[in-house]
Amino acid sequence: MKLITQIYRSKKEEGMYLYVRKDEGLTRIPDDLLKLFGKPEPAMVLVLTPEKKLAHAKADVVIEQIEEKGFYLQLPPRDQQDQEAKTIRSKNSKLSG
Repeated sequence: MKLITQIYRSKKEEGMYLYVRKDEGLTRIPDDLLKLFGKPEPAMVLVLTPEKKLAHAKADVVIEQIEEKGFYLQLPPRDQQDQEAKTIRSKNSKLSG
């Protein structure tokens, strides 16, 4: 199975991406998710197959989620979130010290 996807980048959250069927666009994305995601910025078009290697997800899971829900939301990598949290804690401790 091949699925042509449009991938959108979030302007609000670094490392957050939204995968959708190219022929459906954003029509199946819940309004609440779009509010959290911010204005979607087209990043790329990608042909997905279950065997396709992706950096932060398994292609078969991405395809399954798109077919079931109409989208796949890729969150920033955990180590990036951890580093951002450490930076915030560091700045907060300097303020309270």
